[in-house]
Amino acid sequence: MSILDWGCIIGYFFVLGLIGFQTSRRIESVQDYNVAGEKVTWPILFASLAASVLGGGASTGMAGNVFKDGYVFMYAFCAYGVASVLIGYFIAPRLKAYKGAQTVGDIMEKHYGKTAKLLTGILSVGLCTGILGGQALALGTMFNVILDIPPIVGILIGMGAVILYTSFGGVWAVIQTDVVQFVLLGVILPVTLIIGLFTVGSTHTLVEKIPDVHLTFLGDWKLTHFIGLFVTFLLGEALIPPYTQRVFSSKDPESSRKGYMISGFFSFGFFFITGSLGLIAYVLFPTIQTDQALPTIVKNLLPVGLTGLAVAALLAVIMSTASSFLNATTVSFMQDIYLPFLSRKKHSEKQHLLIERVLTLIVGVGSLVFALSVPSIIAALEYSYYLWAPTIVFPLVMGIMWKFRNATAGLCSIIVGAIVTLTWTFILHEPFSLSGVVPGFIANIISYFIAYSLTKNNVVAIPSNKVEKELLEK
Repeated sequence: MSILDWGCIIGYFFVLGLIGFQTSRRIESVQDYNVAGEKVTWPILFASLAASVLGGGASTGMAGNVFKDGYVFMYAFCAYGVASVLIGYFIAPRLKAYKGAQTVGDIMEKHYGKTAKLLTGILSVGLCTGILGGQALALGTMFNVILDIPPIVGILIGMGAVILYTSFGGVWAVIQTDVVQFVLLGVILPVTLIIGLFTVGSTHTLVEKIPDVHLTFLGDWKLTHFIGLFVTFLLGEALIPPYTQRVFSSKDPESSRKGYMISGFFSFGFFFITGSLGLIAYVLFPTIQTDQALPTIVKNLLPVGLTGLAVAALLAVIMSTASSFLNATTVSFMQDIYLPFLSRKKHSEKQHLLIERVLTLIVGVGSLVFALSVPSIIAALEYSYYLWAPTIVFPLVMGIMWKFRNATAGLCSIIVGAIVTLTWTFILHEPFSLSGVVPGFIANIISYFIAYSLTKNNVVAIPSNKVEKELLEK
């Protein structure tokens, strides 16, 4: 690493700090801190969503797993993009009908009552903290491989910066830094792929040196394993708190539709780039560890100056996701757990903001502990998805799309889905190599309709307004 490279990295961190400082001066209310005053237009929403979705799993994790298993992992991972396109077209615009909503728990409360709000808040905090831990682990890997900094120190540096600008600037700072980070990764990683191909010789040479199984659709996976992982990725981040929060921040329903859908289409190209970099690493550096594929390429192939920008881009793609989940964890805890169930007094706007900023620091530290206890970035993501896909996604979609309102159905589906997933995964140890998310999600659906059919009269009373009715009918 040259002085110029270090200058690029230091300059990047300086820009993040400057954004956090300037944004903190603009935060005047909890709404500004949580949903950016609902002023975000679709191009900004697209950049922010893309930067948030394409984190450590889609960059470092993708390259590493394609290095190990081939393109089959990329095909499974494309479920993220499919989910984003579908949610953007069918669901995102409808979320704007929930006036004043800031969390997924707010929506679940309208359809399934206060207990559902509490359970959603608990699961939201668990999910976001787990994924945040995966990003922290990716930061530690990046610092260690490229900069020869011990992983723990790298985690502390990277997450320290994330905690700093997120705690002071809230979602406003997160969105602004996302745009900067999106521009970096959108330019640097394609350039890195081109340089990698030139180093190998050509695309034809790359294909010749890779095992044929790495290029087939299923690789050496069982079909059940592929289906399980595809469903896990399809549902694991569907309508999760950070992305739903982005929709709440958008200016209008059409902005949310465009921003969400375009980010989904963009992700397919990004996955191909980072996955192909994993194959280049397989040819050039076959003895490295899985998660080191992408940082090893950056460290060894890029010229002076570009290396620093590439490191900044890789840190950017991870830190953008980390900041999103850090902010969402805090907002979910405050809005879904603390204020409605734990707080004994009404807080002023100033006190509320202070509590959220302190809580952001605490959550950030908790994520560091989780990061040091999981074996890999993708493992951190999969463990987290068990909390969301088989519990919240289906009842949430039923409420948003078809306006179902039944407390018993919502609660039963959440509890049964969680029990089946945990039993299948940790007691039965995933028979047939099938992810526990699949049977958990099926049980989630079945229990929902059984409970609904038995308790059709148990409807949650939901105050509505004219604007909400008009938007939900579209």
